[in-house]
Amino acid sequence: MLKATKKSHNLEILISTMNRASLSFLNNMLPSISDPNINMLIVNQTNESSILVSNSNHIKVLNTLDKGLPQSRNLAIENASADICLIADDDIHYVSNFKEIILDAFEKYQEADIITFKMTNQDGQFFRDYRNIIKHDKNTINTVNSVVIAFKLESVKGNVHFNNNFGLGAQFQVGNEFVFLRNAINAGLKIFFEPKVILSHPNFSSGQDGASDRVIYGRSALYYKYYGLKAYAKIGIDLIITSMRGKLAPSKIISKFRVGLNGINDYKLLVINGTEIR
Repeated sequence: MLKATKKSHNLEILISTMNRASLSFLNNMLPSISDPNINMLIVNQTNESSILVSNSNHIKVLNTLDKGLPQSRNLAIENASADICLIADDDIHYVSNFKEIILDAFEKYQEADIITFKMTNQDGQFFRDYRNIIKHDKNTINTVNSVVIAFKLESVKGNVHFNNNFGLGAQFQVGNEFVFLRNAINAGLKIFFEPKVILSHPNFSSGQDGASDRVIYGRSALYYKYYGLKAYAKIGIDLIITSMRGKLAPSKIISKFRVGLNGINDYKLLVINGTEIR
């Protein structure tokens, strides 16, 4: 795999966004959008009447009529050009030295193919409970949000992709980064964790609404993909815990469980049709 020092690394931010007609949204994301040392590749999922244009050499734009977050991520990877790439959404705000933190981490862990970082919410609190680890495995990647994933392009491109069935805009609207990282582990890539904050994110994330039909449906399919028959028990346990936390009325547990069953059954159909592989 690619080994390089900080001096030879360059970083490219792969930004997924929708229906943008100007680059003004970047002002909320970056310390300075005019910094030529911060390269960006923006995938703008839009329509023919709303096209985003960049006149800056360090900001590339791809306008596409495709929909779905995994499709956006995959298109960005296909068209990326830097040694190190950072996955991004349009609702985050980077700390002033985020680039140095990322490049230092790849110098520190030269055998790493992927490195994940920390993020905070708008109140300055850690976005989730981060584990005290150095290297990720299948049991720790559930702590990772997609926007804190950086990777060596040489390691990922052609080897690992985002699953088009999982993520916002897909049939199952959860698990975008989890499936990606599982694919990376299965491909033999090494994933490290650097416990430093690189950005802040709005307090609410799309995957946190654990009592919604959307999340239950998608999470149930995700469980079945990786745990098979154990998925049924995991759905039930999740619903009971959600209820105990006051986020789901006990009277709704059974109906929500049926939503989970629908997710599993629909996932099975994709496997039968050959559009999904367990």
